[in-house]
Amino acid sequence: MPVIERARIGAALRRWLLSGLLVLVPLIVTLWVLEWVISTLDQTLNILPEAWQPERWLGVRVPGMGVLLALAIVLGIGALASNYVGNQLVAWWHALLQRIPVVRSIYSGVKQVSDTLLSEKGNAFRQALLVQWPREGMWTIAFLTGAPGGDVARHLPAQDYLSVYVPTTPNPTGGYFVIVHRRDVVPLAMSVDEALTYVISMGVIVPGARKPGAALPASSSGAA
Repeated sequence: MPVIERARIGAALRRWLLSGLLVLVPLIVTLWVLEWVISTLDQTLNILPEAWQPERWLGVRVPGMGVLLALAIVLGIGALASNYVGNQLVAWWHALLQRIPVVRSIYSGVKQVSDTLLSEKGNAFRQALLVQWPREGMWTIAFLTGAPGGDVARHLPAQDYLSVYVPTTPNPTGGYFVIVHRRDVVPLAMSVDEALTYVISMGVIVPGARKPGAALPASSSGAA
């Protein structure tokens, strides 16, 4: 077989291999994550009495029944917490946990983060920014989270500094919280969702071009 023909076949095989991986890898990872989530949530069935187990009255194990139970529990707790009596119970439970020394610090921190991320009024990531990280001359995408507060604001005035979150790639849930000077950040004219997609894809998926003109929010004398 001529050398040129072998090279053409080799190139075609490599192209087919890469095309197959591009199709299968996202599908396999997605199915793996879904299987992990469903199997984890199925463990909620263990809280039911044995006589109430779906396998007993269906005669067969149906994956995903725990997801329905977990969803029903979350909806039930949400409905209970939305009325006056439930709200009082939640407040009582919160006050109780605040009195337990070790639990208090863990619970308070997690609650503040969840309130920020999950609340309808939450504003965890306010704007996409460019910052120099991890050293001068190297740039990465970060997200504005607010301004210095508490005792930090005495040393780093909120009108001059910003609190930002620098995510890691491809898992943006791990990252670094840093406080930078306003002059050292560049506001981006892209949405937070677009910036997250850019980070998660490791720069492969580039957001569509948008009109320039993004600006930092006006500084205030108080901490955010």
